[in-house]
Amino acid sequence: MCGFLVSTNPEHRGLCFDTALRLMQHRGPDVVGNTSSSGRVALGHNRLSILDLDQRANQPFIDSSGRYSLVFNGEIYNYLHLARQHDISMRTTSDSELIVELYARIGPKMLDELNGMFTLVIHDTLDDSLFVARDRLGIKPLYLYRSDSGVLLSSEIAPILSLVGSLPFDEFALRQYRKMRAFFNGRTPYSGIEMFPAAHWWDGTRFHRYWNLPEGEQQIPDGDELRELVTSAVIDRCISDVPVGSYLSGGLDSTIVAGLAEKPDTWTVGFETSNEFDHARTAATAFNSRHTEVLATVEEFVPTCEQMIVDRREPLSVPNEVLLFWMTRQVKTRNTVVLSGEGADELFFGYDRIFRWAATSEWNLEEFSRLYSYGSHQDLEVVEDALAPFLCHERAIDIVGRFFQIAHLHGLLRRLDNSTMRCSVEGRVPFVDHRLVGRMAGVPFQQRMPGGVVKAPLKAVFADLVPESIRNREKIGFPVPLAEVDFPGTSSTLTPMDRWLQYNLQVLTGGGWEDTSSIGGNTRTQEATG
Repeated sequence: MCGFLVSTNPEHRGLCFDTALRLMQHRGPDVVGNTSSSGRVALGHNRLSILDLDQRANQPFIDSSGRYSLVFNGEIYNYLHLARQHDISMRTTSDSELIVELYARIGPKMLDELNGMFTLVIHDTLDDSLFVARDRLGIKPLYLYRSDSGVLLSSEIAPILSLVGSLPFDEFALRQYRKMRAFFNGRTPYSGIEMFPAAHWWDGTRFHRYWNLPEGEQQIPDGDELRELVTSAVIDRCISDVPVGSYLSGGLDSTIVAGLAEKPDTWTVGFETSNEFDHARTAATAFNSRHTEVLATVEEFVPTCEQMIVDRREPLSVPNEVLLFWMTRQVKTRNTVVLSGEGADELFFGYDRIFRWAATSEWNLEEFSRLYSYGSHQDLEVVEDALAPFLCHERAIDIVGRFFQIAHLHGLLRRLDNSTMRCSVEGRVPFVDHRLVGRMAGVPFQQRMPGGVVKAPLKAVFADLVPESIRNREKIGFPVPLAEVDFPGTSSTLTPMDRWLQYNLQVLTGGGWEDTSSIGGNTRTQEATG
């Protein structure tokens, strides 16, 4: 929906603040550079208009009393229901207005009632305080920088670096990326910049958790309940005042989403020698959708990858992030919202090899690292750190399940946000609806993969929707022929995935960082985990 920037540093005003905000105008090209300041707080917002295209819905949005000012990124799907429930008289049809008016009435408790994806900052002009919050599962990003001079909050890293100047790289975070192609536990590539935690709000002093995954074992939803949960999640995410499209990889998850949506435009991407076009066509034909195939080229891969890293000041996660970006550039020609299937593999244990191991074995860090890690570097310390929040569980399946549903998912969501918002398109993820995620938490492995069949519950419930040839095929996603890509400055003795990781870090750091931990002894056949 947008990109916002907030500062409590009095030096961050005027031209330098405006310049930093415009570094992410791609997140909100419809209204660029809206700012306001009061007391110690400066708020800036770039708007991508999705709901209520009228200028009255522009941000910063001020409540009817004039006390609270809001900047917000995301969508609240039940905002009209909440307005009726709380008898809020709306001046607009914008979810931004609902948020700030509901906060004025019930304060932080309003987070319990929001169904959607969001990061938000509310400035109380009466006492000059801030209220900051992020959605339950971390769908929308928010970066935080704290110093003695004040606080910076931003939807992307680049504006923060623009205001504070260069920051040292976080060596541990870079090692973690080199091993696991992601950052965990709030880390970013830079010392001093942290990712605001999901499911938390912050008053400027303390973080408060407002939601947890339910604990304890529970039975899987029956067919009717599961179908209703998934269907309502998709329908909610079709709420928009602009056209909605849907990614269609030819796999189970994206096919379910596209099939449940109201005939969206469908989009797929691939290389001439490596693609899933036939399967995507099968689904598009079944749904009678207006379908577009985007053709990628190996020659453009490295230049695009480099530019993406430079623009966002972060390494990319997996190679198909470049494909998502290429596809979304074309999506923007017709759609401003796109649906995607992220989250289904984490909920329904779609990564069968690692989940089968976890369900039948005792916990072993080295074995997990062998099965999960992308890079060949031996660096168990960073793997253990990524798993730290989940090691309180005893069984391997509980550790691995929670890790995928929370930590691994965060990396996929960051990939989607970066790829879509760079093209001024909002990505929505029905399988990451918190009601569906909460209902599936605690469902035993045997019920998620009965008979060892990957995602059997989804296949059974949506057998009438998904063509049989798609239901029974292996997960692939948007494949990249990585062995055909020449990453300059990388060693030809490395595996294609290691060269990919090395190249990302090389571009990010200007070639000034090298992981000295050993390589080897941990090679594997890469499983499609995103």
